Amino acid sequence: MVNLIRNENMKLYRRWRTWIMVAFMIGAVLLGSILEWRHDGRKAQGDGWRAEVTEQKSNYQRILEDPQLDPETRTYFKEQMLIADYQLANDIRTEEGTMWDGINGSAGLVVLITLFTVIVAGDSLAGEFTSGTIKLLLIRPASRLKILISKYLSLLMFSFLLLVVLFVVSVLVNGLLFQFGFVDLPLLSVNGEGVVVEGNMVAHLWKSYLLNGITTVMYVSMAFMISAAFRSSAMAIGFSIAALFAGTVLMELLQRYEWSKYLLFPNLDLTPYLTANPYQDGMTLTFSIVVLCVYFLVFNLVSWLVFTRRDVAA
Repeated sequence: MVNLIRNENMKLYRRWRTWIMVAFMIGAVLLGSILEWRHDGRKAQGDGWRAEVTEQKSNYQRILEDPQLDPETRTYFKEQMLIADYQLANDIRTEEGTMWDGINGSAGLVVLITLFTVIVAGDSLAGEFTSGTIKLLLIRPASRLKILISKYLSLLMFSFLLLVVLFVVSVLVNGLLFQFGFVDLPLLSVNGEGVVVEGNMVAHLWKSYLLNGITTVMYVSMAFMISAAFRSSAMAIGFSIAALFAGTVLMELLQRYEWSKYLLFPNLDLTPYLTANPYQDGMTLTFSIVVLCVYFLVFNLVSWLVFTRRDVAA
């Protein structure tokens, strides 16, 4: 198994497109961080943040005066009021205009990791059939299951590598741009008892990156399944990318239907649970994890059944 995984990694990292993807992602981080720094870099200077927090408090108060406000929204703005009061009382500035704002913004680039890994996953099996190299794999003593697992694990390793590179480059670039100012800035949140607590910013951001990475794992599994079932790189890549970008629109259209919470897309993004803002009322982190596990097992089960039981003669 180790030799199979090593072989898959060698094939992956010997291709120019792999390093072009890595370079493109690093370039996107640099460009986005520089633009963020030029736009918000000056906001970290002085006590201007106090006026902004005070103004936000006034806005929150006006919103809370609305008698028709639903309980969930009311709770959210009450918590924001508590955090604003804590910031002013303890002289803790906002994240805006600091390196943490830029690092948090870079988390949105996880979609690039998903896109790049889907492209690689869509071609992982289908490309072997197209080029005829599947024969070279099947004549080895390793079972088809081991071949399948080695390919899948190499894809997950590639996506995790991109995630680490994204996080490290984002921290270094934003740290240098903002001269590592306010590096000890805490993350403020409200616990279940209604008390504001200070958390570690690095741990929170890394958790956010990892939760975003779950989306990548699911789309990779989907592309890998389509690649195994139809032996078509174009179909696997095209369908997965279409689902990636159309999923958000579909979620908004179906949000009013209670059954929509059982679909894949509403459960892909787990970061709203960090702020207690799920897709629908009653949804929990445990529920979304269970739903994702079911889809994960289905995708991989289909890949296994198709690849191991169908005639794979090229």
